[in-house]
Amino acid sequence: MSLPAECMMGKNQCNEKKVPPMIFGAHVVLYSTDAAADRAFLRDVLGLASVDAGHGWLIFALPPAEVAIHPAEANGRHELYLMCNDLSAEISALANKAVQCSEVHEERWGSIVSIRLPGGGALGLYQPKHPTAIGDFAN
Repeated sequence: MSLPAECMMGKNQCNEKKVPPMIFGAHVVLYSTDAAADRAFLRDVLGLASVDAGHGWLIFALPPAEVAIHPAEANGRHELYLMCNDLSAEISALANKAVQCSEVHEERWGSIVSIRLPGGGALGLYQPKHPTAIGDFAN
């Protein structure tokens, strides 16, 4: 099922009654042993726009998102993957900024790499092989 563009763009036209949705977005929290370096990476390397929530605390805008629930043995594990339409091009663009990606790992649902953050954490980056809930925003 594909949502109308108005729903994906944050407009309040997602239902017939024109009632504003209660949930209008998602806020992702990444924990880091070097938050300043990881914030600089998001700003300077990935080029994400941000707002200062006060005292230099940056909150970054993300592209449209989707959420999936996978079965697990225990609760509390979460992963963050950025999506792209051309993984090879993204890997090359990141390499030009001195960012190394892991080897490409193929799954039935996508081609995946891991990006090491300056603070030691990692972000996933993948090119989906499946339909996405947000459509194709890059094309």
